[in-house]
Amino acid sequence: MRVVVSTESRLVRTPDGRVWTMHVPAYGFWQRYLSAFDEVRIMARIADQDSVPEGMVRVDGPRVDVHALPYYLGSRQYLRQRRRIGHAVAAAAGPSDAVIVRAPSAFGSLLARNRRRQGLPYALEVIGDPYDVLGPGVLSHPLRPLLRQKFSTQLRRDCRSAAAVSYVTEQHLQSRYPAAPDAVTAAISTIDLPPTAFVAAPRPVARCRTAEAHLVSVGTLDQLYKGIDCLILAVARLAASGVRVRLTHLGGGRYQPDLERLAAAHGVTERVSFAGWVAPGEPLHARLDEADVIVMPSRTEGLPKALIEGMARALPALGTRVGGIPELLPPDDLVEPNSPDALAEAVRRMTGDPERMASASGRNLDRARRYSRDVLTPRRADFYRSVREATESAVRGMTRPAPAGPQPARHR
Repeated sequence: MRVVVSTESRLVRTPDGRVWTMHVPAYGFWQRYLSAFDEVRIMARIADQDSVPEGMVRVDGPRVDVHALPYYLGSRQYLRQRRRIGHAVAAAAGPSDAVIVRAPSAFGSLLARNRRRQGLPYALEVIGDPYDVLGPGVLSHPLRPLLRQKFSTQLRRDCRSAAAVSYVTEQHLQSRYPAAPDAVTAAISTIDLPPTAFVAAPRPVARCRTAEAHLVSVGTLDQLYKGIDCLILAVARLAASGVRVRLTHLGGGRYQPDLERLAAAHGVTERVSFAGWVAPGEPLHARLDEADVIVMPSRTEGLPKALIEGMARALPALGTRVGGIPELLPPDDLVEPNSPDALAEAVRRMTGDPERMASASGRNLDRARRYSRDVLTPRRADFYRSVREATESAVRGMTRPAPAGPQPARHR
């Protein structure tokens, strides 16, 4: 059986027909679906390019292909191409295919609606919250309130009608987007940390003593929902009060020049550096290991992979009370979003207490082990098998001959 999986990732196709992505999810990610299915078809936006951009990695490969949707950016382009997108979505999956929608997703919801109309099952993997992603201060758009309501309502409907739903959080997304009572549900992060992602032991107290605290933050700068502007302001407040601290951000995007100007305007250019995109694996581990504290000042989150990766390196951590972050960190290590003063005070208290940092290091390392490959792979495979079984059952029901009606009486 083939599974069709929708993704909001924007991909690149070269003239040889191969498909590429700048970061993730790459081919290795999609192989996880092969634990229960014979083939994987990815449904995604694709832009054609003449050559492979530097740093890109393959998406397709043996038993994994890509179904191209028209390429668009933003809601305005989506609306202009909605008819073409609708036709492409309808052609992505046949009645005998299983379907998994990685939500939230505008065209993923179109696919779910098509399945409902055909009386066919589908599953969801809920990896984010449109209510938070489209919240004030996260996205600047004149239709933001309407889009927020539309996509939140749409996701609730999709969850209520799905045969199976997995969530990246343990409670947060489940409470906002509940599944039907008879649906198969699971709490399974999309994170897949191999043994090499983990350090052997927590940091000792001596390692936590430092004259200048080195903070690290990780995430895209294509939007401001990661809250890095708030973190820069917190660094400025700390510097003004005499606390020696510096910040390295891992990740790039279109807002980086604005954030660089913000750091300059507050006199902390020398304390804030932007490393750009860092390759996963050893390059990322090396960057994390150099830091003293990982800070996740997000305005919205599902369950942040970057934070768990930092915890797997036994980093003390601070975050905001949004999304799944409170499922990872204790209340004392959390602050409200959009509060540079509260964030600065949290950094000051954490970095000024080596014993607290050492305790957080051990606790975070233990918590991160719950997201190891050995723990999550069997649970994920069980969920995918349940999706396959639901699809097979529906297909059998469609192909089974209808029972004969009552026969008219014969009269001799």
